Amino acid sequence: MTRRDFINSTSASYASLLAWGMLHPAPASALNLPANGRKSDGKGRKVIILGAGLAGMTTAYELGKLGYDCTVLEARSRSGGRVWTIRGGTKETELGGGTDQTCQFGDGLYFNGGAARIPHHHQLTLNYCRELGVPLQMFNGNNEAAYLYNEGGTGELANRRLRIKEYHNDMRGYTAELLSKALDQPALDQQLTKEDVEKLVDFLKNEGDLTTAHLYKGTNRRGYKTKDHPGAGHKPGATTDPFGLTDLLRSGFMQPVFYNVGDYIYEQQTTLMQPVGGMDAIPKALEKTLAGKIIFNAPVSELRKTENGVRVVYQKEGKPVEITGEFCVCTLPLPMLKNIESDLSGTVKRAADFVPYIKTGKIGLQFKRRFWEEDDWIYGGISRTNLDINQIWYPSYGFQGKKGVLIGYYNFYSRAEAVGAMSIDEREKLALTQGVKIHSQYPAEFENSFSLAWHRVPYSGGGWATFDDATRKKYYPSLIEPDGNIYFAGEHTTYLTAWMAGAFTSAHRTVEAIHARVGEYTKK
Repeated sequence: MTRRDFINSTSASYASLLAWGMLHPAPASALNLPANGRKSDGKGRKVIILGAGLAGMTTAYELGKLGYDCTVLEARSRSGGRVWTIRGGTKETELGGGTDQTCQFGDGLYFNGGAARIPHHHQLTLNYCRELGVPLQMFNGNNEAAYLYNEGGTGELANRRLRIKEYHNDMRGYTAELLSKALDQPALDQQLTKEDVEKLVDFLKNEGDLTTAHLYKGTNRRGYKTKDHPGAGHKPGATTDPFGLTDLLRSGFMQPVFYNVGDYIYEQQTTLMQPVGGMDAIPKALEKTLAGKIIFNAPVSELRKTENGVRVVYQKEGKPVEITGEFCVCTLPLPMLKNIESDLSGTVKRAADFVPYIKTGKIGLQFKRRFWEEDDWIYGGISRTNLDINQIWYPSYGFQGKKGVLIGYYNFYSRAEAVGAMSIDEREKLALTQGVKIHSQYPAEFENSFSLAWHRVPYSGGGWATFDDATRKKYYPSLIEPDGNIYFAGEHTTYLTAWMAGAFTSAHRTVEAIHARVGEYTKK
């Protein structure tokens, strides 16, 4: 394969180009502004921004540096949008007759209901944390000590949990053994020299930890028996026995639900970061820079074009309030945009109607003690199942503390829809009933829970935009161009949907576009 073939056969996404070193993200404070876009160009120009999520607040923050007069309208009583940390006192009532919830977590305990991690290559997000003074700590997403659990499989591994490292290292070993044996066949090494084959076999021997006979017999990579770890004196430890290759192949762990792990997804590979104290530290820091610029509890009901700009109507204490400006930047999720009376173009309205948002949900479970650390030696990371709970996330903060909150399920699509349709009590029961199959300590240690279904959370309409090739081609172009004096930003206007980096990069793009346009006005 040539370099050209490689590039043509690979999706050249923003993330891919960053990884290959073909793009270099600008620091948070450095926008790619046109030469004729002077800071004074924005002075006195009024911009109305819809939504105080990361995209909206970042747009206001950066335009404010350039002299623009920004007003941010936010329907909720808080900033951050889908960057939302659930802690004691958090309240929410879901749409569709949902029960009122008030979180009962203890002091210092929380879980991130939305965005939860920052990849090391999302440099714009990290640069904003640096610029805004948000301290970070490690997020352990890929923990081989966590578990896999497949219900309904066959063979020895049916309906039992096993460590991720056991599965990975057994499969790595057997695969290396088979390939090592295959390389002895003359037909397979025609395009390799003898020296090349020897080097490849050496690699496979090390990769699979094979014996001198090129066999996989299991090694300490997969761990030691629970009560026989290496210790002082004559205690070398006893390694666990590998599972059979046939058992592994029949186990069901080849399903995508188990392969959706950090090793294989670019955005989830180590190193990952998180703000100290909760992901909402980022929107709180942005909100602080916009003192007096955000109007909360102000859902927008109308978005109109005028001869000189835009007119927006929002509701405040049950009464309509009108505000006008030269530009509007709409960062509302598309399911919310389609509920607003507007003069938007037909192409934008169709995008709001037909670009789907993923159904997804989470539940936080508080326990009396951190048994996953004390009993199972799991510090952070994710256990994966084929059950309705899908995943169990272990906290990457508060290690060795007395109590803890883990995410008892994180599910998607039809599973999230079905679980989201349950009552709050039924969701809790599901999480406990299925979670006990992985952790027997659940019943004795459980204290309380808080759950959410993003497709039922007011002013969200789902977790994030999901484009396939058809919807990307048909609807996306209308979301990245201005509709008169109305601009659009948010993760749904990027190739980084579901990530905070999408919000940040979309804000930069929009600020650059507005300032370039104003610069042209000034030039004329």
